[in-house]
Amino acid sequence: MAKDYAGRGRPARKPARSRRKAPAKKPFPWPMALVVVALVCFFGYLLLTIQGASDKPDGATPETPVTTPKAEPKPKPKKEEAPLPEKPEEDWQYIDVLPNTEVEVEVPEQESAGPYQMQCGSFRSEDQANAMRATIAFQGLESQVRRSEGRNGVWFRVVLGPYERKRMAEKDRHTIQRAGINTCQIWLWN
Repeated sequence: MAKDYAGRGRPARKPARSRRKAPAKKPFPWPMALVVVALVCFFGYLLLTIQGASDKPDGATPETPVTTPKAEPKPKPKKEEAPLPEKPEEDWQYIDVLPNTEVEVEVPEQESAGPYQMQCGSFRSEDQANAMRATIAFQGLESQVRRSEGRNGVWFRVVLGPYERKRMAEKDRHTIQRAGINTCQIWLWN
């Protein structure tokens, strides 16, 4: 038995969902319309002003209107005012006194709390401490790995310093933070 594929027909297709949005209406271009109206008015004004210019003979000069002198209004009589007093002379003393004056200020001496150290890490293994020391060395700073024994066992601390002032330690800490080490703490030297 032979099947007739041609007579079978095509399966019904679903309608394509190609809904296109209707193009949005553009708003009326008011600024452009105002410019066009202004240009048309200006052109009309020019046409009106040159309308009778071609009727005059070539050698004729336009007539100048005769103006009659107007009478100037009479000035109002001024009330008798008292004359203004003379301008007083200014006498500034600070111009002479200021260059010869000295200002004395008492500045209390700052007590230095002592030398500071910066600890950036504390590790159980010496290899981890040396890896952090190498990272700090790539930033151009010198650090030390110190072994400390306590009740919790042996620790390897990565320490920088001593610093005379805390500001110098802060400067180095910001340099180290750019390398990604954010664990540094500044303490007094023990």
